[in-house]
Amino acid sequence: MRLNQFSRLLLGEWRRLKLPTSDETVVVAVSGGADSTALLLAIEELQTHHKLYTSICVAHLDHRLRQSSTKDAKWVADLAARLGFKSVIGRARVAEEARAASDNLEQAARKARYAFLERTAKKVCANYVLTAHTMDDQAETVLLRLMRGSASLALGGMEALRPLAPNSPIRLARPLLWARRIETEDYCRRRKIQFLSDEMNDDLSFARVKVRKQLLPLMQSFNNRIVEAISRTASQLREDGSVLLSDSDALLRQAAVSTEESGEGETKSPMLDVKVLAGAPPALRRRALRQWLSNARGSTRRLEMVHLLAVEKLLEGNAGGRVAELPSGGRVRRKRNRLEFESENN
Repeated sequence: MRLNQFSRLLLGEWRRLKLPTSDETVVVAVSGGADSTALLLAIEELQTHHKLYTSICVAHLDHRLRQSSTKDAKWVADLAARLGFKSVIGRARVAEEARAASDNLEQAARKARYAFLERTAKKVCANYVLTAHTMDDQAETVLLRLMRGSASLALGGMEALRPLAPNSPIRLARPLLWARRIETEDYCRRRKIQFLSDEMNDDLSFARVKVRKQLLPLMQSFNNRIVEAISRTASQLREDGSVLLSDSDALLRQAAVSTEESGEGETKSPMLDVKVLAGAPPALRRRALRQWLSNARGSTRRLEMVHLLAVEKLLEGNAGGRVAELPSGGRVRRKRNRLEFESENN
C-alpha cells in the first residue's frame, strides 16, 4: 500500500527538524486523543514502510483528574503494545499538587507532564521527546498569550524544536504543527483506530477551552482560515525574533557588571549597567531584559510585557532604591546605576 499523505507530511517535517531516523530511542507523548494517536500511528506507518528505524517509547501520564483516567492509561498501553512499541505509564496527583503550589490546574498538569516526560527520556536514554501539538493548538496558544499582553517573543507561539527544560540536552519536538486537528481525526479514522475523548476538553472553566469553543469560531466568521493566519503570523514573529536574539545577547554581555566591579559577592545573575541599557533601542533592550530575567528566574513563566515595562521604567532618572515586582516572586531593584535581580528568598 502507498504511504498515506498524512504520514508523508510527517516524514517531511521529521527530516526538516533533523530528528533521528535510526539507532536512537525517541519518546512519544500519547494522551490517547486524536492528535497524539495520529502521531503514533503515522510513526508506525513510516516504520512499516522502512522510512524510520528508531526505537519508540510511548509515554502516558495519568493525571488522576477523571474517573476514567486509569482506563485511558490502559488503552494507551494496549495500543502501544499492539503497534509493537514499549510504553511507560506514569501517575500523578495533579489536583493535590496544584493546591499545594497555589497553582491553576492547567499549569500544574503541564508541569507534571513535562517533568514525567523528562524522567522517562532519561530512563530510556532518549535525546528527543515528541508531542502532538497541532496548528490549532498553536492558534489557541497565541490568542491566550495575546490576551495576557505578552511580548512579541511569546506571540511567536510554540517552537517546533527546543530544549525540553532549561539547559537540558533532551530536545522537545512538535512535528505536527503543520496539521489541523480535523486532519489528525481523519487519519485515525482511515487507520480504523478509535481515539479517546477527554470530557475536560469541553469544560468552559478552562481558558483554552473557551478560546477553542467560543473565540475561534467567532473569529472564523470573519476569516474561515483564521487558524492558518494566526499560525503564519506566529511563524513570522519567530523569524523576526531570531534576528534580534544575537543582538540582544550582545547587549546583555555589554551591560553585565562583573561581581568585582559591582562590589557584590557572586550572585545567580549579574547586575546590569543602567546607562548601557538606556542607550539601546527599546525592542532590543526589552529582549535583553527578558533574557536576563529568564536566566535569573529559571524561566519566563507568567512574565508578561507589563512586567518588562515596569523593569524598563527603573532605567529612567537617577534615583536608586526603586523596585519592580515580578510574578511568582522576585523583584528587580535599582541601586544607583545598576539593576539587580532579587529572588523571593532575598
